[in-house]
Amino acid sequence: DIPKPVDVVQLYLPRSTLTRIADETDTFTPTDLLERTAHPDLITSRLLLSAADVLEGNTALDTLFRQQLTDLLATRLLAAHTGKAPSYQPALGGLAPSVLRRAIERLRSDADADVSLAALAADSGLSRFHFCRAFKESTGLSPHNWLRQYRLEQAINMLRDPQNSIALVAASLGYASQTAFAAAFRKLTGETPTDWRRRHG
Repeated sequence: DIPKPVDVVQLYLPRSTLTRIADETDTFTPTDLLERTAHPDLITSRLLLSAADVLEGNTALDTLFRQQLTDLLATRLLAAHTGKAPSYQPALGGLAPSVLRRAIERLRSDADADVSLAALAADSGLSRFHFCRAFKESTGLSPHNWLRQYRLEQAINMLRDPQNSIALVAASLGYASQTAFAAAFRKLTGETPTDWRRRHG
């Protein structure tokens, strides 16, 4: 019995995602997840809430974030709802310098397109799961956060040129609208692009 009203989020992950994460982490593939009705799961709740805060109206960033979030949620489900936690070996030392260089070049060159974690991982010869861990070990940031920081640096460089309108900067960086760009910029810097340009112009 649930004693009071609750908010419910329905999350659907394909079995293929759970199977892939189970394979990548050397965990058995579950036939069924354990039912955990009225069982608080703070980690899963925070992961789901982060989606509302992070999606920015930028196709490449949003795609990369959704891919990473899907993998994290699948990992969490395997850890908390199968009765057996994933037993992966932690990535030691991150990516080899040449592999990291290729991954960063790909992130930079694909900045206007959908960035695929699967493609980045395949280029590195790792699973998506191990690629994300090793990338963060090497850079201190997840691929999504690295790309977000890179986009911010690009935005700042473009805003320094008064010939570039804010609408042009937003479109050049793949944002759906000037409003989406301004919201993302403000979230990272604490000020709007217009205010930043006024202070640094």
